[in-house]
Amino acid sequence: MKRMITFSKAQLVSLLATGVDFLVTYALVQGLGVPKVAGSATGSICGGVTHFSISRNWVFSAQESKWTAQLTRYMLVWIGNLVLNVSGFYLLTHFTTMNYLLAKIIVSIAVAVFYNYVLQKRYVFK
Repeated sequence: MKRMITFSKAQLVSLLATGVDFLVTYALVQGLGVPKVAGSATGSICGGVTHFSISRNWVFSAQESKWTAQLTRYMLVWIGNLVLNVSGFYLLTHFTTMNYLLAKIIVSIAVAVFYNYVLQKRYVFK
């Protein structure tokens, strides 16, 4: 039961962080005319900051560990996350006519399911 609660909390925080990511991306690309890949990367950074802060304190209740060590591990995982998200986004927007927001949704879900949760639970906030 505890695992399911942790997983559910992690998914909720991921949705929130994704919301921050998408809002920033949309505001930069549509509002300010920033290039799509740069806007997407900046959105990912903002989402990552949101995700780390809430995950450490609420999802994994990992305040007893040093935040600097967790942040270092998070950054390693997050860099992989950024590379996967931006690369996937680039591939879908460059080689297809797919809308950039739809491409971002598809890539974000794939990376979240196959990469993020497992590494955060077993490596970052262990």
